[in-house]
Amino acid sequence: MASILDEYEDSLYRSASVQQSRASVGIPHSGYVNARLEKETPIFNKQRIDFAPPEKINSLVVSSNQLCMSLGKDTLLRIDLGKPDEPNQVELGRKDEAKVHKMFLDHTGSHLLIALNTSECLYLNRSVQKVRALSRWKGHLIESVGWNKFLGSETNTGPILVGTAQGQIYEAEISVSEGSLFSTNPDQYFRQVYTLEEESGPAPVCCLEIERGLEGKFFIIATTRKRLFQFVGKVPEGTEQQGFSSIFAMHADHLPSFREFPASFGFSEIAFYTPKLRSSPRSFAWMMGNGVLYGTLDYSRPDSILSDERVWVYPSDIDITVNKPISIVLTQFHFLLLLPDRVKAVCTLNGQVVFQDLFLEKFGLLTRMIKDPTVQQIWIHTEKVVFRYHVQRESRDVWKMYMNMNKFDLAKEYCKDRPECLDIVLAKEAEHCFQNKRYVDSAKCYALTQNYFEEIALKFIEAKQEEALMEFLIKKLSNLKPSEKTQTTLLTTWLTELYLNWLGILEGDPSQRNLYLDTREKFRTFLSSPKNKDCLFNNRASIYELLASHGDTEHMVYFAVIMQDYERVVAHHCQHDEYDEALNVLSRHRDEKLFYKFSPVLIQHIPKKVVDAWISMGSRLDARNLIPALVNYSQSASTQQINEAIRYMEFCVYQLEETQQAIHNYLLSLYALCRPDSLLSYLEQAGTNPNRIHYDLKYALRLCAEHGHHHACVHIYKVMELYEEAVDLALQVDVDLAKSCADLPEDDEELRKKLWLKIARHVVQEEKDVKKAMACLSSCALLKIEDVLPFFPDFVTIDHFKEAICNSLEDYNKHIEELKREMEEATQSAKRIREDIQEMRNKYGAVEPQEKCAACDFPLLNRPFYLFLCGHMFHYDCLLQAVFPNLPAYKQAKLEDLQKKLAATSQPTKSHHRHKDADTISLGKGQQSREQIKTDIDDIVAAECVYCGELMIRSIDRPFIDPQKYEEEMQSWL
Repeated sequence: MASILDEYEDSLYRSASVQQSRASVGIPHSGYVNARLEKETPIFNKQRIDFAPPEKINSLVVSSNQLCMSLGKDTLLRIDLGKPDEPNQVELGRKDEAKVHKMFLDHTGSHLLIALNTSECLYLNRSVQKVRALSRWKGHLIESVGWNKFLGSETNTGPILVGTAQGQIYEAEISVSEGSLFSTNPDQYFRQVYTLEEESGPAPVCCLEIERGLEGKFFIIATTRKRLFQFVGKVPEGTEQQGFSSIFAMHADHLPSFREFPASFGFSEIAFYTPKLRSSPRSFAWMMGNGVLYGTLDYSRPDSILSDERVWVYPSDIDITVNKPISIVLTQFHFLLLLPDRVKAVCTLNGQVVFQDLFLEKFGLLTRMIKDPTVQQIWIHTEKVVFRYHVQRESRDVWKMYMNMNKFDLAKEYCKDRPECLDIVLAKEAEHCFQNKRYVDSAKCYALTQNYFEEIALKFIEAKQEEALMEFLIKKLSNLKPSEKTQTTLLTTWLTELYLNWLGILEGDPSQRNLYLDTREKFRTFLSSPKNKDCLFNNRASIYELLASHGDTEHMVYFAVIMQDYERVVAHHCQHDEYDEALNVLSRHRDEKLFYKFSPVLIQHIPKKVVDAWISMGSRLDARNLIPALVNYSQSASTQQINEAIRYMEFCVYQLEETQQAIHNYLLSLYALCRPDSLLSYLEQAGTNPNRIHYDLKYALRLCAEHGHHHACVHIYKVMELYEEAVDLALQVDVDLAKSCADLPEDDEELRKKLWLKIARHVVQEEKDVKKAMACLSSCALLKIEDVLPFFPDFVTIDHFKEAICNSLEDYNKHIEELKREMEEATQSAKRIREDIQEMRNKYGAVEPQEKCAACDFPLLNRPFYLFLCGHMFHYDCLLQAVFPNLPAYKQAKLEDLQKKLAATSQPTKSHHRHKDADTISLGKGQQSREQIKTDIDDIVAAECVYCGELMIRSIDRPFIDPQKYEEEMQSWL
């Protein structure tokens, strides 16, 4: 095990210096280097607005990038932050001493309410330039407004809630249209719906917020100096425009639910955080006398929307009697407190001050802090200056806080894109789980870290937590890259060893049966994992050794099947006498080589099933490779078992139509040994043509002779055309069989007669049966009585042959008469032939003077010529030119020789039809040989018409143009 750890350490981790540098600052080892190349910007980045107000700033509100600012006594400045260079100034038109008490801007930036300290209220719409007084609101000092985010529009506020300094809550609606600009009352109505009270009586309504939950349920939050009220109720669908009177009416007889704190510094303020792409706030922060009540908003709760509440007390340097907070703003993870000279940011996760920004005295006292919920910008102003804070990557360090709070899932969520931070969180979570004895969870986390492998492994080994160690190795293995083959091999081998150890321990404990089955299933999943397949295959020898060392044959077989090492599987079954299982494996995977290897063993025990399996394999098996198994089996088996071997051989011969000689020879040997009846039928079915017989004739003859199968031997002799031997052997068995053999050499009468004489001699000398001998004479026409008589003994009387001798004499007489008749016919034929010859010599033909040669088309009578019975006429030289190329070589030579002899004579060549006179002349001069030469030439040249004879038929496949003269002919046509 130590060597495995060492190898893994050397191959997996190379940077010990990184670990030392991290250890020096108390950070757990990680493969990441947390280096910052430049100074990181703060979360809250302050920016002073380049604006010098002509008068002091009384109030400032901002929403949806619309900023409204009250300057001096009578001026209102509106700025579209998308177009900051185009400010809009509006005069309030007040001639009295009224001052702006507070301003309220809705979420769209369209509706602006201006509360005056004279208990009056003005209204300004973004689309108009004229400020309108709200007459119905007169007499009420407005402290808060709850805007309707669900029904409001740019021209209509929808039902809204208004809180006064006297504790009353009013419901109102303001609508602006083109016609209403000339109306004196833009406020549609203004009616009281509720009054908030504390112990001392009505208290100012510091804040109002309207939120909608599920199923049409509305939540209204209202705060006083020390109390936070919640009004919950449903507004019937379709009646939302009628307002919220029904919700407040539900609490007419009893107080709504509220939270109260004893301390107060004269007012309170509540802030909400709404994430991007959401319309409802997710959390709240209420600034009051005892601190800041922070919590989340759960819209699924039936009676209270507030959830996970906790109070963060003010930092120790805040004395609410001297420098009490002025405003509060809530972001995702912080709330910002505005003090007269500074801003403090407190983390909502741990209550710690994470940011503080001190303002110079030259800017004056800080007056108000607000946040634009749309763009998440924070605005702060004094009477002279305006500042803006940008919130940048607020969640950058949240993971540390969640990690320190042991909220590891949240910590990982906020650093998932920062691997170096995620590694620290995982290491901390792993250590936390280890300390709390959650070893398996710890292993899962450790496997995802970059901590030294051997340190973690030894940690679990020392704690004797093999299950956790296995989980750690499994996770580590799954995270390795395909290129890290050495590490993969080490982990795979180690895991196999651990699984086998663990299974061995569990198997011996009956109480751990379920755990054993579960672990076994995990081990099998590990062995069959596609990710581990290549590694296991390359190191299968080591895995086999581990399995064998633990004696786990079950998993050895399972692993062999996964590796497709079916040879090992079959061998295992055979060693344990599980022959049926071994055959099932062979039949299932149909590997020919395995069949050849294990068939000798299997056929000894389950011959019928093995033969059935062979037959099911069909032509995929080469029967020649199975013959050794059958030979070994048949030598020690009974006749019944040999029948299985015969069954497969017959399948090969008759179904597969095998032609291999070894197969036929073996089947022949099995027939000779156990089935003599089938032997002869097999031989007869194989036929008598030696070229189409697939067994070895000599081997078959020797085999049949050894086993005394004479009929089979006779058949083989016949096939080998050894008819004398066939007859000799057949006479030892059956005379009729010998007779059938004697008639086989049909083309050799002498041999056939000799064979029948053998039969006759046998019948006479051995069987001494004269009648049967006479029957032989009638069976073979070649035998005569005189051929058979020498075989009979001297004491035999002629009476036995009287009939045969008479028949023989009659045959001779008939034969003589037949010869006489044939001689007379021959004489007549010769006479007729002589007459025909004489007639042919006297035959002639008439040739007209204008006749032309059929070959050259010149007049025929100019030169010697030939006239054929068909009517064609040729000059002698034209016919010779046409015939000569088509004559055989020996005739061409003979013709040339005859022409030379003819040329050697003194008399010139005469015409064929004038040779009669020439012959008469030459007879007297002793030149008989010349005429004979001419006759021989005529026999060769004029044997047949060149156009009508066989010569024309034989030349039908010759081209019209000689291939050797083809090019020359082509050129002649150009």
